[in-house]
Amino acid sequence: MYNCGKIAVIGGGSWATAIAKIIVAHTHHIGWYMRRDDRIEDFRRLGHNPAYLTSVRFDINEIEFFSDINKVANAYDTLVFVTPSPYLKSHLKKLKTRIRDKFIVTAIKGIVPDENLICSEYFHQVYDVPHDNLACIGGPSHAEEVALERLSYLTIGCSDLDKAEAFTKVLASNVIKTKVSSDVIGIEYSSVLKNVYAIAAGICSGLKYGDNFQAVLMANALQEMSRFLNSVHQINRSIEDSVYLGDLLVTGYSNFSRNRTFGTMIGKGYSVKSAQMEMEMIAEGYFGTKCMKEINRHMHVNMTILDAVYNILYERISPQIEIKLLTDSFR
Repeated sequence: MYNCGKIAVIGGGSWATAIAKIIVAHTHHIGWYMRRDDRIEDFRRLGHNPAYLTSVRFDINEIEFFSDINKVANAYDTLVFVTPSPYLKSHLKKLKTRIRDKFIVTAIKGIVPDENLICSEYFHQVYDVPHDNLACIGGPSHAEEVALERLSYLTIGCSDLDKAEAFTKVLASNVIKTKVSSDVIGIEYSSVLKNVYAIAAGICSGLKYGDNFQAVLMANALQEMSRFLNSVHQINRSIEDSVYLGDLLVTGYSNFSRNRTFGTMIGKGYSVKSAQMEMEMIAEGYFGTKCMKEINRHMHVNMTILDAVYNILYERISPQIEIKLLTDSFR
């Protein structure tokens, strides 16, 4: 079986912290890149991430910290990228190290802005990483519940299933169940779209639409997701699998969902800017909405929910008006 070698996490947020905790429980050593030296020093002093999931404790002796992305890329074999998608390019701009021979795992649930590429395709096109050296982590999973060691299921996508299986070995435990898939494109796009649909769910919640309508919204969102995935990458997939439907549901309904929270604030009358400032955390779906809208201008898939969220967030159309139009399109 493939050997993942030494593993490093790139990123310092909630999901990065949860993934690092899972991996280090198996390997007892991990490299960890964080952009800020002061954050690293606080981490060493406190024994936990000073900004995210602060209740999750680490043995500092099992972590080698880096604030230089080139040093961590040189020293480690598997690089797990867990940065917010809007910041991926700025992190990688500093990268001078050749990474095409590394095993690149992306846990980023977003699209690279301006490029309008899913993250694995960005690594392939810009950094010449072969597809069989690219993997992704799919949900359904919230960082908070993973950190609390609540039962969670993860799907590892990679065109090389042997490598996917090998990576599951450093994740699987009695509270983390894993499986593999070759559908990297489908997993990555669905992880972007479910954030958009969670914003829609939040907007409807903020507008006081009830559970009955939320269920109809999620059913239509799944159909819309399936139409797009079949257009962009038609394979024999089951859209009811947990990595698609399950991730959609948990992001659309959970109180841990940043995107639902963001949408709820928009539905209650917050402006985009004021909602972002109050949250102090990134709702990936805001950026994903614009990227998916631009991608779909070429795909021409019928995506009424995506269009409604885009119109509310970027065209400043009234949520009340836009959602009413959306409800009239549902059956």
